Amino acid sequence: MRFAFTDEQAMIAETATDLFVGEATSERTRAAMADGSGRDVALWDSLSGTGFVGVHMPGDVGGSELGMVELAIIAEAAGRQVAAVPLIATQAALSALHADGRADLIERVLGGQVATLALAGGLAPHGTIADLFLIEQDGGLVVADRDAVDVVAGTTMDQTRPLAQVTLTWAPIATLSAKALDAAKHTGWIAVAADALGGAQACLDRTVEYVKERQQFGQTIGGFQAIKHRLADMMVEIEQARSAVYWAACAVDEGAEDAELALHSAKAFAADAYATCAGAMIQLHGGIGFTWEHDAHLFFKRAQADRTLFGSSAQHREAIAQIIGLGAIAA
Repeated sequence: MRFAFTDEQAMIAETATDLFVGEATSERTRAAMADGSGRDVALWDSLSGTGFVGVHMPGDVGGSELGMVELAIIAEAAGRQVAAVPLIATQAALSALHADGRADLIERVLGGQVATLALAGGLAPHGTIADLFLIEQDGGLVVADRDAVDVVAGTTMDQTRPLAQVTLTWAPIATLSAKALDAAKHTGWIAVAADALGGAQACLDRTVEYVKERQQFGQTIGGFQAIKHRLADMMVEIEQARSAVYWAACAVDEGAEDAELALHSAKAFAADAYATCAGAMIQLHGGIGFTWEHDAHLFFKRAQADRTLFGSSAQHREAIAQIIGLGAIAA
């Protein structure tokens, strides 16, 4: 069976691609890294204006009434540009709030506030700029305003998605259920996997363009068989990751019995594929790929962050083994 976007989804993909290509420029991304926020404010405002921030939320709270496939499309487009926006954590937080019917808090987020999610361990993406904090506690989540938490900025490899240690210091404004926690995790896994897919595709596309121009020994290096093999390996990784990501998104939208399996598979496979492609991008670019001026390091750092955000690849593979009855497996 071949998966294909509907006409509406294809239009969303085109709009999202144009938006991120036009606004998530390298210069603006680097500016967001330099100020420590990891947020391109103008880009975030554009995402809110198009309805992309509330893509999977119901219309009565200002959402677009779409689903996980559409969210994956947007996250993939963001990943292609290594966009400096708090998209993933905000989407995960929105899903948790929706699961427990907290329309009042959803409206705050869709009205412009940034929400973040701190799972076990207390690390929250974009925690230093967040207004609303969802913190895992006692099998569920507690929701707190900024004045009720202690936030300590961390040293983060991926400066487009800075992490902060978050500790609850005052009474939360709401307590959410285990169902809400599961919803947050599921959305987070899809969004990270789609971000990784987009990043991996960008690594391949940019590397192909480079090897078609770089000259060595009197010819372009793209003509060397060894280079072709590396690019083919990247393409295979990406296509397998694409299948995993959209399988997971469809499974959640349709309430499929294998949704949990699909989610763990997508997160582990796409994140690992991104790491492989980002490493190959740097190697195939040669010396320039190691420089600060080139964007290759942005993809490499994001790839490492995607592998660990909301559970490592080893943890997700372990969960897959438990689901299919294999028991514990080696990492």
